Amino acid sequence: MEQKDLLEVLKIYQEGINTGMATFESNVPSEQVWNEKHHTTLRFVAEEHNKVVGWIAISPVSTRTVYSGVGEVSVYILSDSQGKGIASKLFEILIEESEKAGF
Repeated sequence: MEQKDLLEVLKIYQEGINTGMATFESNVPSEQVWNEKHHTTLRFVAEEHNKVVGWIAISPVSTRTVYSGVGEVSVYILSDSQGKGIASKLFEILIEESEKAGF
């Protein structure tokens, strides 16, 4: 994921919030808060026709040593792009890269 993707990521997150089923959050965080919450490299987007249609990222659950390598995964796919296997592909990438990073 590149910084330029973040606005689209946040729009997709808003769509998830609007469903009332995707998260306990009620508001999309600022770009700064989203960046601080999620691991700096374990964040990926899926694109179709140069448009971000989904994203996946890990948030460390704690800074305590005992929780090192434990993370919460978030995955969101645009409603128009669901059912195409995008989430599965994002999970494959995340699993491979997160294991290299010690998750």
